[in-house]
Amino acid sequence: MTFAWIGLAVFIVAALALDLRGHGGRAMRPKQALFWSITWTVIGVAFAAVVVVIEDGTAASEYLAGFLIEKSLSLDNLFVFAILFSFFQVPDEQRLKVLIFGIAGAIVLRTIFILVGAAALDAFHATTYVLGALLLFTAIRIARSGGEEMDPERTLLMRWMRKLLPISKEYDGDKLFTVENGRRLATPLFAALALVAAFDVMFAIDSIPAIFAITRDTFVVFAANAFSLLGMVSLYFLLDGLLDRFRFLHYGLAVILAFVAAKLLLVDTSFHPSIGVSMAVIVVSLAGAALASVIVERREARLAAERAAAGHGPLPAEPPAEEKDETPAPRA
Repeated sequence: MTFAWIGLAVFIVAALALDLRGHGGRAMRPKQALFWSITWTVIGVAFAAVVVVIEDGTAASEYLAGFLIEKSLSLDNLFVFAILFSFFQVPDEQRLKVLIFGIAGAIVLRTIFILVGAAALDAFHATTYVLGALLLFTAIRIARSGGEEMDPERTLLMRWMRKLLPISKEYDGDKLFTVENGRRLATPLFAALALVAAFDVMFAIDSIPAIFAITRDTFVVFAANAFSLLGMVSLYFLLDGLLDRFRFLHYGLAVILAFVAAKLLLVDTSFHPSIGVSMAVIVVSLAGAALASVIVERREARLAAERAAAGHGPLPAEPPAEEKDETPAPRA
């Protein structure tokens, strides 16, 4: 098993280096992103065969369910990355680097969470209920968010950075720090990386308990997390510009988190759904959310076209401010 850990670690480092260097440090084109998204997904699924050889078929089934869960939850990361890139106006040539370092940081952080979480679960059975409650709280928070965009300026880390660390208004190539008028300043690239790292911690807190509801095998948990993250670079460039169209995705993610929370909270009861049921819940939840998003978008487009044809003009994007009862706070 030691050689399996070493081999997987070497593969992950090589894969990240390939993503960074293999594309010349530039953003991927759509066809290129599609190719690599499919490639990384196939590789992630195929790793189940390696798990069969190293362990057994049961572990391989757990790996596939865990991989599917983590791949689903990683979509939420993409929304945050898109918002951060837009907020900091990260140049196209720097986005790949931010993604790679963000994913590398996420893998390191999740490894720490996996080891700590596994030790806590082995030592204290009550930890299972704590993780279940955390996932249930997260599911409710995501469902109630209504899909509002997160405002980076209002995050605690951003406010803290602006107080303690001057940030320049302009980029200086790929430098994290620059000098202006004799003052050493952090660049917006540094701020973007800092916020990506901060959200990596938040996503690790959400995702690690989710896969522990499937298996306690630390190798399987780590492998599922690693392979789900390796394809995020190409997936981002593939979905860039389309993410805002999946308006109901947060409901699908909330259902998935609520389901795995129930598995943890009801671990000492007769509620023990099979791996197949778990995978079915994930697929149906995401497919339903995506389908609902497409249906509503097409209906709104049709209504807008009918109004335009009738000479009424397009539907307003949102009601006037005076007609709103309240303004929901953005997610942080």
